Amino acid sequence: MSAVRTGLPVGHHRFTLTHAARMEWIKLISLRSTLWALLATVAGMIAIGVVTMANTKAPGADHVDTFDPVNNVLAGIALGQMIVGVLGVLVITGEYASGAIRSTLAAVPDRSVLLAAKAGVLGLLTLMVGEIVTFATFLAGRLALTDAVPRPGIGDPGVLRALVLSGAYLAMVGLLGLALGTVVRHTALAVGLLVGVLYVVPAVLSGLTGMTVAKFFPTMIAANSLAVSKSVAGCLSPWAGFAVLCLYVAVALGVGGRLLVRRDA
Repeated sequence: MSAVRTGLPVGHHRFTLTHAARMEWIKLISLRSTLWALLATVAGMIAIGVVTMANTKAPGADHVDTFDPVNNVLAGIALGQMIVGVLGVLVITGEYASGAIRSTLAAVPDRSVLLAAKAGVLGLLTLMVGEIVTFATFLAGRLALTDAVPRPGIGDPGVLRALVLSGAYLAMVGLLGLALGTVVRHTALAVGLLVGVLYVVPAVLSGLTGMTVAKFFPTMIAANSLAVSKSVAGCLSPWAGFAVLCLYVAVALGVGGRLLVRRDA
């Protein structure tokens, strides 16, 4: 395929991060699975948020201080994270499964640039969708509350922060999925690891040790640190939890990038 047909200039310039990102963007938005995954995330999170808020009851006198309807309306993150995480996995494992990774590496021989481009494009897309769906879920969920329940507003303490960090959380999980897919290069195994990290391990640990260790896992950080407008006792603060997530993603992508450079396609 000629440089003209691919839209890339001739020579070494075609290996820059900008052109690699453009290629990855075209590939990502061209896949039907991307559209369906994002639509499922939006529809699922909004539906769960509305149903949860519709069933939210007014707090009793002894629970007024801890009552947090913002946490209720964002309950759909438990579903959205899985869909976005699997999308992240497929961004890289889909190419290994089809053999297209060889063509991709021929076009972008610098593998660190390739992974950076994939991460940048996936991160940007999932961040935009994440922010849109969290705010849309919040606005739709507010309407489902009964008149007896205090209706939260975006200007209330902690609400805007909770919405913004929850949207960013979805992007972080997408990048974590990309990292796991890069490390293992197999869709089923990467998805299995993702399920373990997001659901199985923290659930087991919370049953055995409470929140002592489980609070450091992504799902617990989302539920008890990010998607709350009021602090939860015994859990990480919102910004500490977000910092831990950033560390996870940075380490996972670093390992994935190292293995991508060292291994054959």
